[in-house]
Amino acid sequence: MRLYLLVFFLVLLFQTPSLQAADPSPLTKGQMVYVPAYSNIYHGNKEDPLLLAVTLSIRNVDPNNSLTITAVNYHETQGPLVKKYIKAPIILGPLGSERFIVAQRDDTGGSGANFIVEWRADKPINPPIIESVMIGTQSQLGISFTSRGQAIQ
Repeated sequence: MRLYLLVFFLVLLFQTPSLQAADPSPLTKGQMVYVPAYSNIYHGNKEDPLLLAVTLSIRNVDPNNSLTITAVNYHETQGPLVKKYIKAPIILGPLGSERFIVAQRDDTGGSGANFIVEWRADKPINPPIIESVMIGTQSQLGISFTSRGQAIQ
């Protein structure tokens, strides 16, 4: 019996993923990034919508180089543009961040809302972390979760 336990624990030990950091993303000079933004979700048997506040966070993770945000566009569930969040490019310095908010009472995006973020840099850099954070409360129900962006170009 002890031998089986020893073998079991050894198998677990050697199948445990490495705790080393993942390889960094390849350096790039710009991207178009799709970011899910759930401005409402459904709960209960009647599919009652729970409105959520959305924070889009763009974080320059390059410690030495700036990047320029050239577009932050909010789209509704079916795809049409709801709002352009910037009128002029925004420069993020090394390790800088920027945020954009969709108010909790704003239901124009729907459950399938998304952001399209475009950014560029003068030379290849570490791509930024672009994610949305959704938070909502109703009665005694509270919910929060995040969604990471996906480069599409």
